[in-house]
Amino acid sequence: MLAKIAVVDYMSTKMITVTPETEITQAVKKLLDHKITSLPVVDERGKLVGVFSEKDGMKVFVGSAYNQTLEGTVGEYMTKDPQLVNGDDSLVDVAAKFQESSTRSFPVMQNGA
Repeated sequence: MLAKIAVVDYMSTKMITVTPETEITQAVKKLLDHKITSLPVVDERGKLVGVFSEKDGMKVFVGSAYNQTLEGTVGEYMTKDPQLVNGDDSLVDVAAKFQESSTRSFPVMQNGA
């Protein structure tokens, strides 16, 4: 029964996105303000080009400890080839994928978009 439940039935549909040019401080603020684990990074046409996650944010903070500045853009720190799931995938299959990965969220693609 659970294997028949699809990701599309439970995924978030109101996406908060950033662009590669977004200042890193703005992206981290969005993560914190919205209590989310990652942000899809989209180009000017809305096409997914990466993901900026909490883990990527940690890279920023560790680097800032050495150079005493918190600057840069999302494009410098984002994960460029994120793991994706399909909206028709089973929740059970995606749960298994979470167990095998350190990733806390996966972008969901529907019909290749």
